[in-house]
Amino acid sequence: MTAREPTLERLALAEALLLGPYGLTEHQLAAALGTIAEHRIDDADLYFQSTRHEGWSLEEGIVKSGSFSIDQGVGVRAVAGEKTAFAYSDDISEAALLDAARTVRTIAAAGQSRRIKVGGVPQVAPSHVLYGAADPIGTLDSTQKVALLEKVERLARAKDPRVVQVMAGLAAEHDVVLVARADGTRAADVRPLVRLSLTVIAEQTVNGVVRREVGSGGGGGRFGLGYFTDKIIEQYVDHAVNAALVNLESRPAPAGEMTVVLGPGWPGILLHEAIGHGLEGDFNRKGSSAFSGRIGQRVAAKGVTVLDDGTLPDRRGSLNIDDEGQATQRTVLIEDGILRGYIQDSMNARLMKVKPTGNGRRESYAHVPMPRMTNTYMLAGGKSKDEIVASIDRGLYATNFGGGQVDITSGKFVFSASEAFWVENGKIQYPVKGATLIGSGPECLTRVAMIGNDMALDTGVGTCGKEGQSVPVGVGQPTLRIDGLTVGGTS
Repeated sequence: MTAREPTLERLALAEALLLGPYGLTEHQLAAALGTIAEHRIDDADLYFQSTRHEGWSLEEGIVKSGSFSIDQGVGVRAVAGEKTAFAYSDDISEAALLDAARTVRTIAAAGQSRRIKVGGVPQVAPSHVLYGAADPIGTLDSTQKVALLEKVERLARAKDPRVVQVMAGLAAEHDVVLVARADGTRAADVRPLVRLSLTVIAEQTVNGVVRREVGSGGGGGRFGLGYFTDKIIEQYVDHAVNAALVNLESRPAPAGEMTVVLGPGWPGILLHEAIGHGLEGDFNRKGSSAFSGRIGQRVAAKGVTVLDDGTLPDRRGSLNIDDEGQATQRTVLIEDGILRGYIQDSMNARLMKVKPTGNGRRESYAHVPMPRMTNTYMLAGGKSKDEIVASIDRGLYATNFGGGQVDITSGKFVFSASEAFWVENGKIQYPVKGATLIGSGPECLTRVAMIGNDMALDTGVGTCGKEGQSVPVGVGQPTLRIDGLTVGGTS
């Protein structure tokens, strides 16, 4: 038997799950879109979604909770100029669909937008094949999932007697989406997503004083739960336990302006927050980003090349199509220090007279799409990590980060380092605690002095928030030396 092309296979699966059971056909989709287009609009789409989610959590050696949920519905959107009208329903039916269509149709009552042609022969949008379509929830049974979490707990406690508490969580999701656009484009995706996370608390008593520190680890991506082999679990556990034990020996962090070296991988979260958001199309169209109007200008030191790439196989931030039906792509944002472009959804791309970049994303059918990052990272340079650390006279080497805050308009950020070391004369002296990096994203880019050859992506744990919506993302970078960065410390 000949298998169907994967793009058509996904579309058929989505239609069978999201349309067939509710008596919806191409005729009803075209009728709803036609209702919206009775007034003058620039764009319209229907976004059907069904999400199955399962989660398990372990604490104090016991799997204390498990959850399972199914959420499904349809979002209906009309766009006229800069205005968006949006309605959604968790009832997938012809009546609900037409009611939502009539609701959003009112957007263009006072608008000046054009009337668009709706329908014609439906065209299947091009897409990628970046991950499998199997439901990850079924890749292990309940007994195996509980055993996996118990193994994490057992391994962590065996690493060191100072580990006094272990918390672990396992999540799996199967997401099916179908996009019907007013121009006749049809697109679908079937998205698996898994994540294993753990947090350990280590404790030791010195001179009668009890000290506790925390370390975390984990990862995941768009595959089944079988990815979490003994080797992968061991890596996550080592990372979490080592972080907690290192912090037990930490001293108060010095403060002041100094050289800072950022480690590879997850420290790219600073790049994501302080720079990536400032390169999203909506902020730049409105002139509220520090990067607005700077295409073609130097915004970073030579050697700095930043990409957003939604096409990396199996990655947490990757998508076969974005949530508007556009194929994701590899977008060069900054090339050798020169700003080349922004991250775009369809509306902002149209208003800025550029092409979409496949970055229209939404949390669910109950949310409107907007420009969002996928996997954002900096390319490698030519220096080794040891060479970069050895170049520090007096400064900070930060290898992991916790929370932070960013002002998109100014680009100013504040980030706390959850794992960092004090360096003098090119040698790591001791771990420090309480280090906070303070600076401006655009200014920080110009102060990159050395770029490592060890670019790494994070392990698959990132979630990005914007305007109340959360989506999975990836980050990455090589080891970086940044000169003249302000560090807020505890000493």
